Amino acid sequence: MRVAVVGLGLIGGSIALAARERLSAEVTGWDADPSAIDAAVARGAIASGAGLLASAVAEADAVFAAAPVGVLPELIAEVLAHARADAVVSDVGSTKRTIVEAVSDGRFIGGHPLAGAETSGVQNASAELFEGSTWYLTPGAATSAEAIARVSALITSFGADVAQIDAAEHDRLMAAVSHLPHVFANVLLSHLLAVGAPTVLGPSFRDGTRVAGSNPAIWSSIYLDNRDEVVLAIDHAIDLLQAVRGDLDRADSDALLRWCEAAAEDRARLGR
Repeated sequence: MRVAVVGLGLIGGSIALAARERLSAEVTGWDADPSAIDAAVARGAIASGAGLLASAVAEADAVFAAAPVGVLPELIAEVLAHARADAVVSDVGSTKRTIVEAVSDGRFIGGHPLAGAETSGVQNASAELFEGSTWYLTPGAATSAEAIARVSALITSFGADVAQIDAAEHDRLMAAVSHLPHVFANVLLSHLLAVGAPTVLGPSFRDGTRVAGSNPAIWSSIYLDNRDEVVLAIDHAIDLLQAVRGDLDRADSDALLRWCEAAAEDRARLGR
């Protein structure tokens, strides 16, 4: 089994480690930053790095592209141009509609593992990163059944649970469960610094800002690519905040109690 990973950061490096350790795959890698290739070899994520993307993917059975979403359409097109006719290709971008609409090739299927950390770089990669996580697949109109089956089998071998979802629905869902929480984390941090940084941080603040400032290049691209859904999510959140603000202005203790009780019940229903 030969796997190529294009983009050797936390996610790409973890895919490479999982493929080597769980599948005994021969893994090659490429990154636009030559130092990332050297770091991936040193980390043991890839057996060898390639100076050219074409060389990295030319003999691979499967290729995973792990790059910022803003460059994925062009990158995937280049990968498909140099990959074998019987290879399968996927990406790990946090937004899916743009890439699925841009690529019409039976070998390609969009993907997004719900795994990661506030850390970055291949030095923090782990073969166990995907264990027990959900990994979304978003087939396009041209995606072949074989590509779906083969990529699903690889993802399962990494320890993740595969879930197929429409690309537009994926982006709407991610705006709520991932992108808006990242926005709030940044806002909470900015607010704290604006009012004066304390010497002690409470656990609620630490939990709420854990992802603040996560890889700026990656996250600014995510916000822009999914901006329509993120704007809708922000607008809805503002409406909810304004309602709470109104209850506070009126000192409406009953309304505030009902709001807290409803939140507790809703969180318990989520179960995780």
